[in-house]
Amino acid sequence: MSTASNETEKPKIILYTSHTCPWAHRAHIALHALGLEFEEVIIDLDRPRDEWYLKVNPRGLVPTLSYNGAIIPESAIVATFLADAHPSLLLPPSTAPSGALTRARISFFADAYISKVQSVTRKLQDLTLSSASAAEISAQTTAVVDVLAKEIEPLLDGSKEGYPVADPFFLGSPHITLAEVLTGSFVLRLLDFPKPGVGILPEGLATAIAQRTPAYNAWAERVVKEKSVNYIWNAEEVAKRTKAKAGAKKAAGK
Repeated sequence: MSTASNETEKPKIILYTSHTCPWAHRAHIALHALGLEFEEVIIDLDRPRDEWYLKVNPRGLVPTLSYNGAIIPESAIVATFLADAHPSLLLPPSTAPSGALTRARISFFADAYISKVQSVTRKLQDLTLSSASAAEISAQTTAVVDVLAKEIEPLLDGSKEGYPVADPFFLGSPHITLAEVLTGSFVLRLLDFPKPGVGILPEGLATAIAQRTPAYNAWAERVVKEKSVNYIWNAEEVAKRTKAKAGAKKAAGK
């Protein structure tokens, strides 16, 4: 995969990040997939941000990318910038044949996953961690699978015009694309959190997803096996932090 840059052959890259943040994880996937060397600065998200970091990013969020001294915040912007600055199979240039259309379809898929799937999944996670009733959890589990079946499955199974079967990856690409870069960290959580003993998402969710959205399930299994997607993933650590945050929120009466 080409790593030639429009900006410089070997850019100076610093990534301000947290390995437990799904948004920051997007930048890691992009950088690894592009084969780019970078300096990593870990930001502790469990305490107020240091003044020095607020000077880098006044919002105090991660990820933030420093690229030859230029500061670029926000995960989707960071990932897309890297894909544009280092042309590769992640994302075609808009001037390439069908390039603009492919970019639009990738953007649509990523938006559907984050705006539709993540909202209902987060609600299910909150219900599970708050020990809600079995009926509430069951209803929200169905809601998650309903959204996957309506919004995502047709973009992967070949049933929607213009969207070929995602085998092995989005739009039939032989390599991961920006679609996988932008969704991979969330796909990991949706696959790992329902596993027995984790307790963040109900165990029945995995079976329901496999039964009702087989194309999504197969695609997701391929995505999470990619080293670019999983190389910083520590399911145990992320689960522990997620439960701790939920416990603190409950103790605070929020």
